[in-house]
Amino acid sequence: MDAVDGKILDLLEADGRATLSELAAATGLSVSAVQSRVQKLEKRGVIGGYKAVVDPEKRGLEIGAFVAVTPLDYAQEALIPEKLKDIDGIVSCDSIAGAPSFMLTVRVASPGKLEELLNLIHRTVPVSTETTMILKRYFSK
Repeated sequence: MDAVDGKILDLLEADGRATLSELAAATGLSVSAVQSRVQKLEKRGVIGGYKAVVDPEKRGLEIGAFVAVTPLDYAQEALIPEKLKDIDGIVSCDSIAGAPSFMLTVRVASPGKLEELLNLIHRTVPVSTETTMILKRYFSK
C-alpha cells in the first residue's frame, strides 16, 4: 500500500459513494488505474464494504450506552462475542484490556428497552455488566 492507496482510502472513508471519476481526479490517476487499485484493496480486505451512515437518534434509537462485560466463568469467555453478535441493539463488541473483557456499544429506543437488552444479555451469557450512558457524541470517524 502506498500514498495513493492511502489517498483513495481517505476519500472513500469521507464519501463511500465517490465515483471512480472523482477518485481519479483527486489522485491524478486514470479511471481504470483507480478502479484497479480499489479492486485490489477490496480483494485484500482493506476495504471491507460500503454502507450508509444512519443517524441512530433520527432512526428512533435515542439511547446509546457502553456496556462493560465481565465473564462470570472465564472458561466461557471466548464464546461470549459469538453468543451476543445477533442480538438486536448491540452495535459492536470489542475485546478490551482491564477488568472487563469486552465493551459493547448499544443503541435502543428507550430506557425500558435498555433494561430489556441488559436482561437479555444476562440470560444469554453468564456475565456481570456495568453500563455507562452516552449523553452526546461530539464526533465519530
